[in-house]
Amino acid sequence: MSELTVLAEGLRFPEGPIAMPDGSVLVVEIARGTLSRVRDGRVEVVANLGGGPNGAAIGPDGACYVCNNGGFKWIEAGGRLFPGEEPDEYRGGRIEKVDLTTGKVTTLYTHCERRQLRGPNDLVFDRTGGFWFTDHGKTRARERDRTGVFYARADGSHIEEVIFPLEGPNGIGLSPDEDELYVAETTTGRLWAYELDGPGRVRRERRTKPDGGRLIEGRPGYFFFDSLAVDADGNVCVATIVDGGITILKPRGGAPEFVPMPDVLTTNICFGGPGLRTAYVTLSSVGKLVALPWSRPGLPLNFLGSE
Repeated sequence: MSELTVLAEGLRFPEGPIAMPDGSVLVVEIARGTLSRVRDGRVEVVANLGGGPNGAAIGPDGACYVCNNGGFKWIEAGGRLFPGEEPDEYRGGRIEKVDLTTGKVTTLYTHCERRQLRGPNDLVFDRTGGFWFTDHGKTRARERDRTGVFYARADGSHIEEVIFPLEGPNGIGLSPDEDELYVAETTTGRLWAYELDGPGRVRRERRTKPDGGRLIEGRPGYFFFDSLAVDADGNVCVATIVDGGITILKPRGGAPEFVPMPDVLTTNICFGGPGLRTAYVTLSSVGKLVALPWSRPGLPLNFLGSE
């Protein structure tokens, strides 16, 4: 933890970090409703999206694509910020596209086959330019949504629900060969792997689950899973809530690892810097973006480029 560097603080529940080739880091601020850029200790707003911008990724056209969950009721306690239930003014979730030069925001998707998106959470682009995204759903006083995983095209021409149902699907990523899709469930603290049979297609042969999902070996204890990133060795680094840190799970086999962080709401991780050897982590309840050296290089993301 002595190697931890605070890049920005005072953020309003940061998530969705993207380490850009120019050395800046994009983050969403869910409670502020913005896509923001952190550079040299300064925070500037790239675009005002409203609602609850959550996961973010750079697409094939260089724009930033954002999962907007529609917002939360917010709880402030002990100097920390926590997301709560569906807000009274909730109008549904959406997938948005942000022009990083002008800040223009375009809404791509609000529905799939007439079903409203409830709480889009995280997304990842494959090498063909399509993207997978999770819908985490919303929670109300005595019920919560049943949701799944979607595949969509970046031009707004196609969206379909591919995996349903899952329990609070959150982080999502692709293996280095893009032959497996990884999905983290928040409330169960499980990571599922799905074999792929092409862009947007999941093989349905039963593995651990009838839908083709294979359970990746986890670790014991009580915790929730949030967003994730994949490293160059194919390990899945999952931001972990409650005990606060990054859980490293190994789809090819091996004991899980855990890197603690100083926030119970450690929500996301990405890789950047020279050789992709720096991890950028969002400590959301305390409003910080931090960086630290990582033991393995990250997996390069499609369309992001490098330094």
